Amino acid sequence: MPPRKKKATEPEDMKSILWKSADKLRGSLDAAEYKHFVLGLVFLKYVSAAMAEKRQQLESELREEGGWKEADLLATLEERREYTGAGIFYVPPTARWESILERAKGSVDGESVGEAIDGAMRAIEKFNPALKQTLPKIYSSGRVDDQLLAELVRLLNRLVFQEQLGDDGRRKGARDLMGEVYEYFLGQFALQEGRKGGEYFTPASVVKLLVEILEPEQGERVYDPACGSGGMFVQAEKFIESHGGNPLNVAVYGQELNLTTWRLAHMNLAIHGVEAQLGDEPADTFRNDQHPELKADVVMANPPFNISDWGGELLGMDKRWMYGTPPVGNANYAWLQHMISKLAPSGRAGVVLANGSMSSKQSGEGEIRRAMVEDDLVACMIALPGQLFRSTQIPACLWFLAEGKGRHSDWVRGRRGEVLFIDARELGVMENRTLKVLTEEEIVGRIGDTVRAWRGKEGAGAYEDVPGFCASAPLDVIAEHDFVLTPGRYVGTAEAVVDPDAEPVEAKIARLTGLLREQFAESERLAKVVDDQLGRV
Repeated sequence: MPPRKKKATEPEDMKSILWKSADKLRGSLDAAEYKHFVLGLVFLKYVSAAMAEKRQQLESELREEGGWKEADLLATLEERREYTGAGIFYVPPTARWESILERAKGSVDGESVGEAIDGAMRAIEKFNPALKQTLPKIYSSGRVDDQLLAELVRLLNRLVFQEQLGDDGRRKGARDLMGEVYEYFLGQFALQEGRKGGEYFTPASVVKLLVEILEPEQGERVYDPACGSGGMFVQAEKFIESHGGNPLNVAVYGQELNLTTWRLAHMNLAIHGVEAQLGDEPADTFRNDQHPELKADVVMANPPFNISDWGGELLGMDKRWMYGTPPVGNANYAWLQHMISKLAPSGRAGVVLANGSMSSKQSGEGEIRRAMVEDDLVACMIALPGQLFRSTQIPACLWFLAEGKGRHSDWVRGRRGEVLFIDARELGVMENRTLKVLTEEEIVGRIGDTVRAWRGKEGAGAYEDVPGFCASAPLDVIAEHDFVLTPGRYVGTAEAVVDPDAEPVEAKIARLTGLLREQFAESERLAKVVDDQLGRV
């Protein structure tokens, strides 16, 4: 009997292994901490696997080429530039996963498992400057004992990042597999951490919708002033690649305040092969802008909703407040104006904010919104369905801004003095008991195609208002609504669908009335029968 073929490990199995690894740490650490222990080790396993994959390919090429002395061939296989030139991180021998695994198995004496892992992280940073100060070096801190770390390493050794068949029948390399697993894991940690976890994780369907509408292109500068774990950048590069562009030909700029999330973003983007400039350090976007001279073609962000402690009292005369000083007690209009200040000529922005931002008039917000609309910056407003976010139940919306709309903008043509309103509150499907997601058809077809048609994109077809879903409103109509930008005010209600075969209303009323009278009569008859039977008892 021929030997059975070994079944390749599917990504779902990998995800299961990852979650089991987190289970090992739950008794020792809370979710906010153990993600860094697990993801750091997963990263180490990945970079080792990616280098091994490249090394095997390189060795095959060299041996096929021939004429190499064995010593020279082996030296070439350890040449750092052979890997970094191909976008692969170089991992020195002592930092490779195999060395850490031997330590975890107790096969070698010397330093502890935690010390070996921290040493490996430092070595990888040394040979790969792009990772400087971003990898976790927390394994010898004593927060997790060495025996538990050794068990964790042995469990994660079951992860397989070498080429596997995907659902589409195509081979996936280490980077593709790791990207899938990493996105899954970030989502799971956000779910476990609740509100705090949501600070660095934007629902995938919301990110996809932002990118689908903004349509970043190769050669553009993309900026996220509240980048969290970098999900916006990852999706932007995927979009560019799927539309035939070169995802490496994009300049990515981001900023993040939280140190651990800043490091998480570096790791996430490195895994996906995205070269990003996230500033020299984690810093506050309003008070320590890491990209002061930047003018971006695409700005996209999901900043924290309605934050009151953003330091507005220290920025009263800031040059970014072109449309009015935002209230000290709410940063929503500070975020909007900061992003406007970063727009290059013909640039566009997509921002996730709380629904209140569309209608609030407190502390001058209404006047700021009016000034932005009158300056023709607002291109599109989308009301999102509820239950999309793990971290908050606050209803959310999307703002789309366009510099030069209807004038010199290539993104919106012929829509000067108009705003597109889309009410998407009835869209989405329940992913589980508590969370909703927007479907691919809704993102690309229903909403994306509507915006493209309205923008006048070539080949998108003619735009038409759809009662209950979308409407293009001129500024004078918006002024009549006191510059409130809630889509429901403009799209109206959906037209009732008339069934030509349906029973006429008058006939239906007569039929149901007759049926009701028959039931009353039958009820009286049954009541008499019951009375007669009781009288005989």
